Amino acid sequence: MALSATLTHVRIFKTKYFSKWASKERLTDKSLKAAVGEVEDGLVDAHLGGYLVKKRVAIPGKGKSGSTRTILAIKSGEHAFFVYGFAKNARSNISSEELRALKLIAKELLGYRGKSLEQVLSSGALVEVK
Repeated sequence: MALSATLTHVRIFKTKYFSKWASKERLTDKSLKAAVGEVEDGLVDAHLGGYLVKKRVAIPGKGKSGSTRTILAIKSGEHAFFVYGFAKNARSNISSEELRALKLIAKELLGYRGKSLEQVLSSGALVEVK
């Protein structure tokens, strides 16, 4: 699958919490990059408002049918932040309370620029997807 041409301009991050979860689920950075490329191309599972989208991400060897669901905050052409994930078989969706909290997190994350973003990265609260 080809990545979106605009993806080269998008910096991709995952929260420390998401990074630990993704590691347990065997979700690779390559899969996360591909998912952002698809989002940039308009392929999302749900627009949740507040720059949040829900996106299925395939686990290597399982495909999308046995996949995970991720919630990411994204400003097209700028930054993408994976903030939450869950296995399809663990739950069907997030609650309205969780959605409100994730919108607040997205607003903060998407507000980071320059030095403030680098400070959060160096603190370990965010991990850049390379």
